[in-house]
Amino acid sequence: MKQTFLAASALALLMTAACGGQENAPSETSSPAPAADTAEASAPQAQLAKDETSSDGPEIGERVPDPDERDSSIAAASAAEKAKADAVAARGVTEIGWEELMPEGEEERLAEMYQAQMARLYSGGGVAEGSAADQAIQIGTFNTVDEIMGQAADGMKIRLPGYTVPFEYGKDAQISEFLLVPYYGACLHAPPPPPNQTVFVKTEEPIKLKDLSQAVWIEGTLRVETQSSDLADAAYTIEMTGWEIYEY
Repeated sequence: MKQTFLAASALALLMTAACGGQENAPSETSSPAPAADTAEASAPQAQLAKDETSSDGPEIGERVPDPDERDSSIAAASAAEKAKADAVAARGVTEIGWEELMPEGEEERLAEMYQAQMARLYSGGGVAEGSAADQAIQIGTFNTVDEIMGQAADGMKIRLPGYTVPFEYGKDAQISEFLLVPYYGACLHAPPPPPNQTVFVKTEEPIKLKDLSQAVWIEGTLRVETQSSDLADAAYTIEMTGWEIYEY
């Protein structure tokens, strides 16, 4: 996990929890877990169920560990985990982390943007509750990467862990579009991540989400394609083909 992005995330979480508009820097390259209960699923999709109020659940702002940060490697994993990894590779899918979606130098640029925002907000002696400044805006850019691990990013088949942020929610809600974000509570209880750390996910077969924010693996085709919503803007889109429980 890169320290600069962690520092920027910490600054963002000092702000209010509301989600609002977006503030973008000029783009150099214009473009766009918890334990879980088993729920209803149909191959290749498996549903995660996690009670957000559970005392052993993630803290607001806690990131899903990137694949290379987990305690065990594929070589030391159980036979079941290795078999799953082999099956993913056989489908031509590449497992990636959120840092792969950030262009070179973007973490430093983001940290500078957070510092400038904080200086602007508090230069007048604080922020008045209920004022225009009393909201968490989306900080960052739509700068994207051209390649990931030597492959063209657009059209790449990937597998990415994150938390879901659905646009609608209800007991019988069938979801065909939602956001995937790297940390728990984003856009619900904490500010949204930068656009290039927010992924818009769409699926042809609607799915049922049991909880608002769930830790999952999303598999599908990555598109360097921007999407806008009331919750946050995204610099990437995934055409989802499957999802499953994220296990630490």
